[in-house]
Amino acid sequence: MLSGLVTAMRTLTVLTVPGKDTERFSTSLYWFPLVGLLTGLMLAAVAYVGHLVAWNELASALVVLGGMALTRGMHADGFADMADGFWGGKTKEAALRIMKDPNVGSFGAIALSGLMLLKWIALVKLITLSAFPVIVAGVVLARLLQVLLASSLPYARSEGGTAQSFVKGAGASHIIVTSLLILSLLIPLFSFKFPTIAIVIVSALIAGAMIGVLSYRKIGGVTGDVLGAGSEITEVVVWIAGAISILVFP
Repeated sequence: MLSGLVTAMRTLTVLTVPGKDTERFSTSLYWFPLVGLLTGLMLAAVAYVGHLVAWNELASALVVLGGMALTRGMHADGFADMADGFWGGKTKEAALRIMKDPNVGSFGAIALSGLMLLKWIALVKLITLSAFPVIVAGVVLARLLQVLLASSLPYARSEGGTAQSFVKGAGASHIIVTSLLILSLLIPLFSFKFPTIAIVIVSALIAGAMIGVLSYRKIGGVTGDVLGAGSEITEVVVWIAGAISILVFP
Protein backbone atom coordinates (compact mmCIF):
# COMPACT_ATOMS: atom_id res chain seq x y z
CA MET A 1 0.00 0.00 0.00
CA LEU A 2 2.87 2.40 0.76
CA SER A 3 4.07 1.90 -2.79
CA GLY A 4 1.03 3.95 -3.79
CA LEU A 5 2.35 6.84 -1.70
CA VAL A 6 5.72 6.54 -3.41
CA THR A 7 4.08 6.77 -6.83
CA ALA A 8 1.87 9.68 -5.75
CA MET A 9 4.88 11.62 -4.43
CA ARG A 10 6.90 10.99 -7.57
CA THR A 11 3.98 11.85 -9.84
CA LEU A 12 2.76 15.02 -8.15
CA THR A 13 6.03 16.51 -6.90
CA VAL A 14 9.72 16.82 -7.68
CA LEU A 15 10.55 15.32 -4.29
CA THR A 16 12.62 12.15 -4.44
CA VAL A 17 11.45 9.36 -2.18
CA PRO A 18 12.87 5.87 -1.66
CA GLY A 19 10.82 2.83 -2.48
CA LYS A 20 9.20 1.00 -5.34
CA ASP A 21 6.34 2.29 -7.47
CA THR A 22 2.98 0.58 -7.16
CA GLU A 23 2.06 -1.96 -9.82
CA ARG A 24 -1.45 -0.50 -10.08
CA PHE A 25 -1.07 3.23 -10.53
CA SER A 26 -4.72 3.85 -9.62
CA THR A 27 -3.77 2.81 -6.06
CA SER A 28 -1.70 5.99 -5.78
CA LEU A 29 -4.87 8.09 -6.10
CA TYR A 30 -5.73 7.27 -2.48
CA TRP A 31 -2.61 9.21 -1.45
CA PHE A 32 -3.17 12.30 -3.58
CA PRO A 33 -4.79 14.35 -0.76
CA LEU A 34 -1.89 13.64 1.61
CA VAL A 35 0.64 14.68 -1.02
CA GLY A 36 -1.48 17.77 -1.59
CA LEU A 37 -1.39 18.48 2.16
CA LEU A 38 2.40 18.28 2.20
CA THR A 39 2.68 20.54 -0.84
CA GLY A 40 0.13 22.98 0.55
CA LEU A 41 1.91 23.22 3.91
CA MET A 42 5.20 23.98 2.18
CA LEU A 43 3.60 26.75 0.12
CA ALA A 44 1.77 28.15 3.15
CA ALA A 45 5.09 28.25 5.00
CA VAL A 46 6.55 30.36 2.19
CA ALA A 47 3.54 32.67 2.41
CA TYR A 48 3.87 32.94 6.19
CA VAL A 49 7.54 33.89 6.04
CA GLY A 50 6.76 36.53 3.44
CA HIS A 51 3.99 37.85 5.66
CA LEU A 52 6.40 38.12 8.60
CA VAL A 53 8.71 40.40 6.62
CA ALA A 54 5.69 42.44 5.48
CA TRP A 55 6.12 41.85 1.76
CA ASN A 56 2.89 40.11 0.81
CA GLU A 57 3.23 40.75 -2.93
CA LEU A 58 6.61 39.04 -3.11
CA ALA A 59 5.38 36.21 -0.89
CA SER A 60 2.44 35.67 -3.24
CA ALA A 61 4.73 35.52 -6.25
CA LEU A 62 7.02 33.04 -4.48
CA VAL A 63 4.03 30.81 -3.66
CA VAL A 64 2.97 30.80 -7.33
CA LEU A 65 6.50 30.06 -8.52
CA GLY A 66 7.07 27.58 -5.70
CA GLY A 67 3.95 25.67 -6.65
CA MET A 68 5.17 25.36 -10.20
CA ALA A 69 8.63 24.30 -9.07
CA LEU A 70 7.30 21.63 -6.69
CA THR A 71 5.12 20.11 -9.42
CA ARG A 72 7.66 20.54 -12.26
CA GLY A 73 5.10 22.86 -13.86
CA MET A 74 3.20 19.73 -14.88
CA HIS A 75 -0.24 21.00 -13.96
CA ALA A 76 0.38 24.43 -15.48
CA ASP A 77 1.54 22.74 -18.68
CA GLY A 78 -1.64 20.66 -18.72
CA PHE A 79 -3.73 23.80 -18.27
CA ALA A 80 -2.01 25.48 -21.22
CA ASP A 81 -2.38 22.37 -23.39
CA MET A 82 -6.08 22.06 -22.53
CA ALA A 83 -6.66 25.72 -23.36
CA ASP A 84 -4.94 25.26 -26.74
CA GLY A 85 -6.82 22.06 -27.52
CA PHE A 86 -10.27 23.07 -26.33
CA TRP A 87 -10.17 26.52 -27.93
CA GLY A 88 -8.26 25.58 -31.06
CA GLY A 89 -9.67 22.13 -31.85
CA LYS A 90 -13.09 22.05 -33.45
CA THR A 91 -13.38 18.26 -33.22
CA LYS A 92 -12.37 15.69 -30.61
CA GLU A 93 -9.56 14.44 -32.78
CA ALA A 94 -8.24 17.95 -33.43
CA ALA A 95 -8.40 18.88 -29.76
CA LEU A 96 -6.51 15.75 -28.70
CA ARG A 97 -3.91 16.27 -31.41
CA ILE A 98 -3.29 19.87 -30.35
CA MET A 99 -3.11 18.90 -26.68
CA LYS A 100 -0.43 16.32 -27.48
CA ASP A 101 1.77 18.95 -29.14
CA PRO A 102 4.52 19.92 -26.63
CA ASN A 103 4.57 23.50 -27.92
CA VAL A 104 2.35 26.08 -26.21
CA GLY A 105 0.10 28.03 -28.57
CA SER A 106 -1.41 31.47 -28.25
CA PHE A 107 -4.55 30.25 -26.46
CA GLY A 108 -2.47 28.38 -23.93
CA ALA A 109 -0.14 31.32 -23.32
CA ILE A 110 -3.04 33.73 -22.82
CA ALA A 111 -4.90 31.35 -20.50
CA LEU A 112 -1.79 30.54 -18.46
CA SER A 113 -0.92 34.21 -18.04
CA GLY A 114 -4.44 34.93 -16.81
CA LEU A 115 -4.31 31.99 -14.41
CA MET A 116 -1.01 33.10 -12.87
CA LEU A 117 -2.34 36.64 -12.47
CA LEU A 118 -5.51 35.41 -10.73
CA LYS A 119 -3.44 33.21 -8.43
CA TRP A 120 -1.18 36.10 -7.48
CA ILE A 121 -4.12 38.42 -6.76
CA ALA A 122 -5.93 35.81 -4.67
CA LEU A 123 -2.78 34.96 -2.71
CA VAL A 124 -2.02 38.60 -1.93
CA LYS A 125 -5.47 38.90 -0.35
CA LEU A 126 -5.16 35.60 1.53
CA ILE A 127 -1.74 36.49 2.92
CA THR A 128 -2.99 39.94 3.92
CA LEU A 129 -5.84 38.22 5.79
CA SER A 130 -3.43 35.67 7.32
CA ALA A 131 -5.66 33.01 5.76
CA PHE A 132 -2.93 30.40 5.41
CA PRO A 133 -5.29 27.40 5.88
CA VAL A 134 -7.10 28.46 2.69
CA ILE A 135 -3.82 28.27 0.77
CA VAL A 136 -3.36 24.71 2.01
CA ALA A 137 -6.99 23.83 1.29
CA GLY A 138 -6.70 24.99 -2.31
CA VAL A 139 -3.82 22.63 -2.96
CA VAL A 140 -5.47 19.71 -1.14
CA LEU A 141 -8.83 20.12 -2.89
CA ALA A 142 -7.08 20.44 -6.24
CA ARG A 143 -5.67 16.95 -5.74
CA LEU A 144 -9.09 15.65 -4.71
CA LEU A 145 -10.44 17.04 -7.97
CA GLN A 146 -7.89 14.97 -9.88
CA VAL A 147 -9.12 11.85 -8.12
CA LEU A 148 -12.77 12.69 -8.79
CA LEU A 149 -12.17 13.27 -12.51
CA ALA A 150 -9.99 10.18 -12.91
CA SER A 151 -12.55 8.04 -11.06
CA SER A 152 -15.70 9.26 -12.79
CA LEU A 153 -14.71 9.78 -16.44
CA PRO A 154 -13.13 7.47 -19.03
CA TYR A 155 -9.74 8.04 -20.56
CA ALA A 156 -10.23 10.01 -23.76
CA ARG A 157 -7.38 8.71 -25.92
CA SER A 158 -8.11 5.37 -27.56
CA GLU A 159 -4.39 4.83 -28.16
CA GLY A 160 -3.61 5.32 -24.50
CA GLY A 161 -1.40 7.87 -22.80
CA THR A 162 0.58 8.76 -19.70
CA ALA A 163 -2.44 9.19 -17.42
CA GLN A 164 -4.30 6.09 -18.60
CA SER A 165 -2.67 3.93 -15.94
CA PHE A 166 -4.11 6.22 -13.25
CA VAL A 167 -7.61 6.38 -14.74
CA LYS A 168 -7.79 2.64 -15.39
CA GLY A 169 -9.00 0.93 -12.25
CA ALA A 170 -10.13 4.12 -10.53
CA GLY A 171 -13.68 4.07 -9.25
CA ALA A 172 -16.13 4.68 -6.43
CA SER A 173 -13.80 3.47 -3.68
CA HIS A 174 -11.26 6.14 -4.62
CA ILE A 175 -13.93 8.85 -4.46
CA ILE A 176 -15.24 7.71 -1.07
CA VAL A 177 -11.88 7.19 0.62
CA THR A 178 -10.29 10.41 -0.62
CA SER A 179 -13.42 12.45 0.14
CA LEU A 180 -13.48 11.22 3.74
CA LEU A 181 -9.75 11.86 4.02
CA ILE A 182 -10.21 15.41 2.75
CA LEU A 183 -12.83 16.11 5.43
CA SER A 184 -10.57 14.72 8.14
CA LEU A 185 -7.81 17.05 6.95
CA LEU A 186 -9.83 20.22 6.39
CA ILE A 187 -11.96 20.26 9.56
CA PRO A 188 -9.01 20.57 11.97
CA LEU A 189 -7.14 22.78 9.50
CA PHE A 190 -9.91 25.36 9.67
CA SER A 191 -10.50 24.91 13.42
CA PHE A 192 -14.09 23.85 12.76
CA LYS A 193 -15.06 27.10 11.00
CA PHE A 194 -17.81 25.44 9.02
CA PRO A 195 -18.95 28.35 6.82
CA THR A 196 -15.48 28.63 5.33
CA ILE A 197 -15.01 24.86 5.06
CA ALA A 198 -18.34 24.49 3.28
CA ILE A 199 -17.62 27.33 0.87
CA VAL A 200 -14.18 26.10 -0.19
CA ILE A 201 -15.43 22.53 -0.64
CA VAL A 202 -18.50 23.56 -2.63
CA SER A 203 -16.43 25.89 -4.81
CA ALA A 204 -14.02 23.04 -5.56
CA LEU A 205 -16.86 20.67 -6.46
CA ILE A 206 -18.49 23.25 -8.74
CA ALA A 207 -15.18 23.89 -10.50
CA GLY A 208 -14.63 20.15 -10.87
CA ALA A 209 -18.13 19.54 -12.22
CA MET A 210 -17.72 22.28 -14.82
CA ILE A 211 -14.35 20.92 -15.95
CA GLY A 212 -15.68 17.38 -16.09
CA VAL A 213 -18.75 18.30 -18.15
CA LEU A 214 -16.69 20.45 -20.51
CA SER A 215 -14.06 17.77 -20.99
CA TYR A 216 -16.61 15.02 -21.56
CA ARG A 217 -18.45 17.07 -24.16
CA LYS A 218 -15.26 18.13 -25.90
CA ILE A 219 -13.16 14.96 -25.94
CA GLY A 220 -15.35 12.27 -24.33
CA GLY A 221 -13.34 11.89 -21.14
CA VAL A 222 -10.14 13.00 -19.49
CA THR A 223 -6.43 13.05 -20.23
CA GLY A 224 -3.41 13.91 -18.14
CA ASP A 225 -3.68 17.48 -19.39
CA VAL A 226 -7.27 17.72 -18.19
CA LEU A 227 -6.33 16.38 -14.75
CA GLY A 228 -3.54 18.94 -14.50
CA ALA A 229 -5.75 21.76 -15.73
CA GLY A 230 -8.48 20.75 -13.30
CA SER A 231 -5.99 20.96 -10.47
CA GLU A 232 -4.87 24.47 -11.45
CA ILE A 233 -8.41 25.78 -11.92
CA THR A 234 -9.66 24.27 -8.67
CA GLU A 235 -6.74 25.74 -6.76
CA VAL A 236 -7.39 29.32 -7.85
CA VAL A 237 -11.18 28.99 -7.50
CA VAL A 238 -10.81 27.76 -3.91
CA TRP A 239 -8.37 30.57 -3.08
CA ILE A 240 -10.73 33.21 -4.44
CA ALA A 241 -13.80 31.66 -2.79
CA GLY A 242 -11.93 31.29 0.48
CA ALA A 243 -10.85 34.92 0.49
CA ILE A 244 -14.41 36.06 -0.19
CA SER A 245 -15.70 33.76 2.55
CA ILE A 246 -13.35 35.22 5.16
CA LEU A 247 -14.30 38.76 4.15
CA VAL A 248 -18.01 37.91 4.50
CA PHE A 249 -17.69 35.61 7.54
CA PRO A 250 -14.68 36.98 9.47
